[in-house]
Amino acid sequence: MSRTAYRIVQESLTNVARHAAATTASVVIDYRLDALAILVDDNGKATPHPAPTPGLGLLGMRERVTALGGRLRTGPRSAGGFTVQAELPTNGAS
Repeated sequence: MSRTAYRIVQESLTNVARHAAATTASVVIDYRLDALAILVDDNGKATPHPAPTPGLGLLGMRERVTALGGRLRTGPRSAGGFTVQAELPTNGAS
């Protein structure tokens, strides 16, 4: 799970740097008994991209999260920019 969490944050920030033209990005990680929640927001430009390549970018994140039984939500923010929200089950691990 920790490797997946790292990769989600890494890929999200890479996408911000490469595609968003953002001036700020924030990362919030919330560790709870039942899940690890990750939130990455930016204030850039959310633009549509061509069909994703398997194993890369947002699709790769979704594959990793799904493999662990988690949830992933990505998309433009109503205030502008883009958001990545992931929740990974911890199965009670401390």
